[in-house]
Amino acid sequence: MSTNKIKVMLVDDHAMLRHGMAMMINMESDMEVIAEAGDGNEALAILKKNEPVDIVLLDVTLKTVSGFEVIKSMHALIPTLPVLFVSMHDESVYAERALRAGARGYVMKQEPGEILLAAIHEVLKGNVYLSQQMHEKLLKRIASGHSEPEQLINTLTPSEFEVLHLIGQGHSSQEIAKLLCRSIKTIETHRFNIRVKLHLKDGADLIRYATRWISEEH
Repeated sequence: MSTNKIKVMLVDDHAMLRHGMAMMINMESDMEVIAEAGDGNEALAILKKNEPVDIVLLDVTLKTVSGFEVIKSMHALIPTLPVLFVSMHDESVYAERALRAGARGYVMKQEPGEILLAAIHEVLKGNVYLSQQMHEKLLKRIASGHSEPEQLINTLTPSEFEVLHLIGQGHSSQEIAKLLCRSIKTIETHRFNIRVKLHLKDGADLIRYATRWISEEH
């Protein structure tokens, strides 16, 4: 392998998607995938071996732990490591939280491959990559004086945030448990904690809040 190529690590629990991204990246003359991981622990084990990684492409939802938790552990090991989130989750809901977690950008999996490749180059230049629409949304929020970090919703853990998002999309606890590969008991615990943190009185109140929040984010 050429030493002057951009060395990419992929972290995604869907093997077919991971291999598809790897094939696309490896077709580029200036990039190569040097490591793949199916979950956060596997990714951290690779980094602990001092593998030479220039950038990590990280999914938000992993089977064992949220990508938001994984990025914290990665930066504890290598503070300067550039991480780009590549996710099926809506950018308008997750991108700002991703940046606050330490990511250098956010790309949705639905985007064409050239967008992902452009994002990798942009991040490695030291810039932040978001879609044009997301850039405009953040600028409008700053201009209007809205301070997102002060909102109660930012007291939620990454897992609680994911559950709130899925509730807002109309999913039941059983459906969320399947989507996140968690037990129903765990999802119900998250629902309870969300209600407490957001000062919501019952399950119906939680559903109304989540639905309204999703519509406002869009």
